[in-house]
Amino acid sequence: MVRRATLDPDEALADEDQVLPPTQFPAQHGRQWHGAGGRWLVWVGRVIAWAVLLLIGYRGVLAIVTGQDTSGKPAATAGTSRPGAAFPVSLAQAYALQFGAAYLNFSPAEAAQRARELTRLLPAGASPELGWDGAGTQRLQSEQVAGISVSSAHFAVVTLLATIDSGRLIELAVPVYASHGGISVSGEPALLPAPPRAAPPAASPRDSDPAVEAALQAQLPAFFSAYASGDRSTLARFTTVGANIESLGDAVTFAGIDSVLAPPGGARRTIRVTVTWNLAAASAEPRSTTTAPAPASLQMAYQLTVVRQGATWDVQAIGAVTQGPP
Repeated sequence: MVRRATLDPDEALADEDQVLPPTQFPAQHGRQWHGAGGRWLVWVGRVIAWAVLLLIGYRGVLAIVTGQDTSGKPAATAGTSRPGAAFPVSLAQAYALQFGAAYLNFSPAEAAQRARELTRLLPAGASPELGWDGAGTQRLQSEQVAGISVSSAHFAVVTLLATIDSGRLIELAVPVYASHGGISVSGEPALLPAPPRAAPPAASPRDSDPAVEAALQAQLPAFFSAYASGDRSTLARFTTVGANIESLGDAVTFAGIDSVLAPPGGARRTIRVTVTWNLAAASAEPRSTTTAPAPASLQMAYQLTVVRQGATWDVQAIGAVTQGPP
């Protein structure tokens, strides 16, 4: 019997002949459909790329401002020990001092010794005389480093402040070369004038408090006597609680208060005190059995911070005066 091509409307389809709804179609093999949803991957990639570029730019600016390299480690600075990273400032200064001690001392009788000392500080083959004609005598009294000008990782000029002969003050500029841990004076030094004396501005006249000055004139001798000798119990009586004042340890003895300047104010004042100290005799000559040499004396100025405690003024701090007398 041949099956009919059409179905009766009232006849139900067999289970195997039913049509599945579109959402239940089995997965198709072959090319898959991506649709427009793939664009979000492109935008995520762009965001990540921009974030990386911004991070690199930020680290570069941070390295310039803070002196760090891109790894986060501090960049090399002057005086570091990493080979070739920076100019060895401390070594160059010490080397220039050695050079100055040899170069600024000369006399015909010591020419050979001077040449040997300078040879050790100069490059191989350099003349140890450095322009000296072998005549005359000069003596170095003292020297110290006044400054250094670094021009690269290998070259710098160290300036020495020196006193020669009978107290003449000079500056000596010493060129220095450093490379791979080695160092030498790279050329002839230059004599420069000593720095000029600066004139500080004159202090303006200040008002004073005579009553406080009279009280301090009577109180401060005991304080300065204990300050000179190191009598801690007496020193504590005239200082505020918690004040950290070290004594002079018998380096001098107290001779007297010369002046006290106390400006008007409240219970806490900054005052100026002039004191005379007696120094212990330091003569190399044998002392006489009948007479002792008179001690030397020095007048010095101090700046004190004093605080009113009842009827007395206790010392809170002591130091040097930063400005001259009014």
